[in-house]
Amino acid sequence: MQLTATEKAMLDGAAGLAKQRAMELLVRYAEALGADRFVDTDNVAGVPGSSNLFVQKYFEQHAGAGDYETIFSLYDLDSPDVAAIPGAAVNCCHLQGGMDPNHWTEQGMTREALDHQLQDESELNRRGIHVLKTCTPYLAGNVPVKGEHCAWMESSAVVYCNSVIGARTNAEGRESTSAAMLTGKIPDWGFHCDNYRYGTHRIEVETPVESVMDWGMLGYFIGDVVQENIPVITGRIGHADPLRHKHFGAAAASSGGVEMYHMVGITPEAETLEMAIGPRKPVATIRYGPAERRKVYETLNSNGTNSNVDYVMLGCPHASLEQIAMIARLLDGKSVKVPLWLFTSRSVKSVSDLQGFTKAIEASGALVMTDTCSAIARAVPKGTKVVALDSAKQVHYLPAIVGIEAWFGTTEDCIHAAVTGRWTGELQ
Repeated sequence: MQLTATEKAMLDGAAGLAKQRAMELLVRYAEALGADRFVDTDNVAGVPGSSNLFVQKYFEQHAGAGDYETIFSLYDLDSPDVAAIPGAAVNCCHLQGGMDPNHWTEQGMTREALDHQLQDESELNRRGIHVLKTCTPYLAGNVPVKGEHCAWMESSAVVYCNSVIGARTNAEGRESTSAAMLTGKIPDWGFHCDNYRYGTHRIEVETPVESVMDWGMLGYFIGDVVQENIPVITGRIGHADPLRHKHFGAAAASSGGVEMYHMVGITPEAETLEMAIGPRKPVATIRYGPAERRKVYETLNSNGTNSNVDYVMLGCPHASLEQIAMIARLLDGKSVKVPLWLFTSRSVKSVSDLQGFTKAIEASGALVMTDTCSAIARAVPKGTKVVALDSAKQVHYLPAIVGIEAWFGTTEDCIHAAVTGRWTGELQ
């Protein structure tokens, strides 16, 4: 490793035990990756030091304590000893958590679990960590600039950061983001490097892709065929707004491991096909037409057999204000027959509250929740057997996590299911 004087001082313990342990972890991490230096980062998104009751009780049993500093030291930093954890050295935000602080009873959580989460948050606040509690930090105030080096967790946020914003991050984990929070360092490897960001596969879209649902299906198709590689997409792409990119990237990161994509003439590092591909030749050219579209839809709905829906979940990734406003309009004058939970961030919900969208949605009997989602919280209404979803990512994960059937369709399809208790969605 080629360390700067500042990095060497932290590694030697001059900045305290916690930063020393963080640098030791980062050096091991960099060496495993084959990186020989670090880059500076002032934008970290992770879950530093946070725990649920299971983790807390594990450390109480095996380490003699389950407090924030013990968990941060032994779990996040893989340290052999407990260190005093200082405040964040760089800009750091906390991603999604385990429960909604206001609707925890509906989610089946206990008062003990809520109290533990609130204690966690007080520790985060004391250390200057921004408690955003969302998988979409870019909708909640953390918007990096093109070329900025970040250290982000959360697959859907990582792919958005690299592709739509043009900032730079690998898909980091709890340990590396917590270490970066204390040091402002992350290995100079992968998506931090110019030559790593060029496309590998060319995707030619031959059928119109304009709706949010179609963007999600295209993302799911591409993730499946390219896996962890970098697709370069050309063809019949329309309405390329943040909402559609959000659903596309989340789906591509779920069916595969996509951390970056290029859309020619749309994304910032793909003004031309040549710019996106760079010196490489695509390893494959793959076409997406009506037959592929139909197959993706059938795959996403292959788990659904019972048309009687008893739960509808919206907001994966966390809903934008635009989506909340649309859902409020769709529910106007209606009452839901089965539970409808809509997930978003605290900051977006606060604006929704001010504009009256939250009140309008909840007048139907639906609930607007924050901080988590059904997959992260493993929380669905009691007795749920069949869920309706408008997110390809959530369809990919939720049935396996909680053992239920799932239907995938448009937001309108899902609202209809919530109001009638029946799934009638069809591919248009």
